Amino acid sequence: MSDTNAPWLIVGLGNPGPGYAANRHNVGFMVADLLAERVGSSFKRAQKTQAQVLEGRIGAPGPSNRRVILAKPMSYMNLSGGPVTALRDFYKVPTANIVAVHDELDIDYGTLRLKLGGGDNGHNGLKSMTKAMGPDYHRVRFGIGRPPGRMQVADFVLKDFSSAERKELDYFVDRAADAVECLVIDGLERAQGTYNS
Repeated sequence: MSDTNAPWLIVGLGNPGPGYAANRHNVGFMVADLLAERVGSSFKRAQKTQAQVLEGRIGAPGPSNRRVILAKPMSYMNLSGGPVTALRDFYKVPTANIVAVHDELDIDYGTLRLKLGGGDNGHNGLKSMTKAMGPDYHRVRFGIGRPPGRMQVADFVLKDFSSAERKELDYFVDRAADAVECLVIDGLERAQGTYNS
């Protein structure tokens, strides 16, 4: 069970720079940006951590209110572990209070799965985080589906969402942000029961 007074570190995984902004691989950044909007604050470059960060609170005033640090690592995806570990240490966040929001190839587009711990399933951002601090952090996995035909995985994840996918993208990003809030406020079991589809 996590310490209710400890802050939560919510990490949206992606690649920095405008060329990557609308890529499937950057859906973690999209969810982090929406959460920042909801918190009513904007990201600032954190000194010494190679990340954009904001501090805020989510949840209604009272016992369910949680202190959160939202972060977008500004390293490339395969180096995410360094910035996340630096933030964890700086803000004294227990590993069990870290949430990685990321794209997931093995789940249908728009489907969410929440879990604690596990493997990296070939995801370079998770691979880097797990190497840096072990696997015992939460994941909010945002399904992007498998590449069509013989398209290489690397090409697929670094392409923008298709026009058909974009029609529903805002809704799915909104739902993923709701799932993160539910996880932090109500715990994993409640969030899984509500959002795992």
